[in-house]
This record gives sequence, structure tokens and C-alpha cells, in this order.
Amino acid sequence: MDEEARITTAESKVINKLKLIREAQIAFQSVNGEYANDWDSLLNFIEKGEIFLIQRREETVLLDYGAEETTLYLDTLGSISVLDSIFSPYPNFDAQSLVYVPGYDNVKFEFWASKIEKGGVEVDVVEVRNPKPFDPDRKEENEANINKPLRFGSRTSITTAGNWE
Repeated sequence: MDEEARITTAESKVINKLKLIREAQIAFQSVNGEYANDWDSLLNFIEKGEIFLIQRREETVLLDYGAEETTLYLDTLGSISVLDSIFSPYPNFDAQSLVYVPGYDNVKFEFWASKIEKGGVEVDVVEVRNPKPFDPDRKEENEANINKPLRFGSRTSITTAGNWE
């Protein structure tokens, strides 16, 4: 039972870190139009990048012949640093620590981002995974995604979902 509790605790820490990396990647993609494809780009964005605050409002006008016309307005109100936006709940947050799998010394999350073609359209995809699972039953060759090493995203599908969800 102790081993099971140890694995659950360790995987919980990995999942929390993967969620933070996912939030940073989604923010990076919204600002830059693609996912960061290396740690240096993502860490630089986290430490120095900004996210624009945008207000969206709609105005609907009834036309003479009974139809409605809707105009969408997007106003940029300013910007906020990525650190203040995403990582404000974590005092003393160190972006450099995101790279490493918790519980191991110098084991980095495997990181992959690229573009693939889906339905004739080129789309961005990202995958970040734990290369050294705490649970010995989590193997890459397992058929079910839930039994593979902890990860979010996919190299072949348009998703940022984690396999723990």
C-alpha cells in the first residue's frame, strides 16, 4: 500500500506541473500563433512575455426589413505579464523548474511541438510527457492512452488534453 500511495503522490506532482506547462503553451500559442517548440522559447515567454487583455462586445442593430446585423468589437485594454497572469497563484515561482520532472534530479519533460495536416488544413500540435514514469505499469507501448506515461497533447491529434483527465 505504501508503494501505491508513493506513486499516487508523485504522479499528482507531475500532473500539476504538466497543467502549468499546458497553460503556458496555450498562452504562447494564442500570442504567437504556434506552440513553443523548445524550452528556451517557452521559458523566455513565461519570464518576459505579455498577454493582451481584450474586451469583446457586440452591437446588434435591427435592419429595416426585419433582419438583425451584429457587429463585433474587440478592444485591446492593455497587457499583463505571463508571470502575473498564469503564475500569480504561485509565489516564488521559478520558471526554470518547469523543465524538470518532480521527484527526479535532472530528468526533463520530453517536449514536442510542430504542425500537422488535418482535413487539408495545417494545424499546430504539442505534446509534453514524462519520460520516466513513477508507475512501472505506465509504458509507451500500452494500447490505452490512460496507461501510457503521463502527458498532455498529441503528435497526431488536435488536443491539449492530458491522459489523466
